[in-house]
Amino acid sequence: MGKLTKNQKLAFSKIEAGKQYTLSEAAALVKEITTTKFDASVDIDVRLGVDPRKANQMVRGVVSLPHGTGKQVRVLVLCSPDAEAAAKEAGADYVGLDEYIEKIKSGWTDIDVIITQPAIMGKVGALGRVLGPRGLMPNPKSGTVTVDVAKAVQEVKSGKIDFKVDKAGIVHTSIGKISFTPEQLKDNAKEFIATLMKLKPSSAKGTYVKSIALSSTMSPGIKIDPKSVEN
Repeated sequence: MGKLTKNQKLAFSKIEAGKQYTLSEAAALVKEITTTKFDASVDIDVRLGVDPRKANQMVRGVVSLPHGTGKQVRVLVLCSPDAEAAAKEAGADYVGLDEYIEKIKSGWTDIDVIITQPAIMGKVGALGRVLGPRGLMPNPKSGTVTVDVAKAVQEVKSGKIDFKVDKAGIVHTSIGKISFTPEQLKDNAKEFIATLMKLKPSSAKGTYVKSIALSSTMSPGIKIDPKSVEN
């Protein structure tokens, strides 16, 4: 690790070594230690007591954050012509089919979410090598393969996110921006963790939520006491 800047040293000095904070404390502290000149993202990392290599312990889901993510989400809808008008009216940034499939084949991925219809998945499936590694492949479990594309667009635009546990057993996602109030960050974090609790696999033994950390872009992580958010 390189030399710490003055601001980084100040941030680390405000975090008590070994202490586990309550969610309320962490939501206030993350704002205090963030010195970026841009509106940094606030991220949460939850280490779960699961083995993601086992299919029956894969944790994956969606959650609608009460205060949204604060991000401008770019949405592409790949749909039949009869659904295009509704998708555009719902706020989709790009709507179409064959022309966008060709663009993606050529390497275009300047989007955050792709929503499509079940009947279109045959065409979209051919884009797996481009979309898969970027986490852009539509999936029925995340609500991005649906007959009601307009509703899906509205949900994504209003703060619906999908997540899944990684190979190390950690779920990582953004829950807002540093411009949010501590209360908004706390509400979003609680909703996300409550959703994780509902998704606990019956085959997972021992402690399910092993650790939680809150951080912003370029800030150190703040350890949170899991017991403070389980109610």
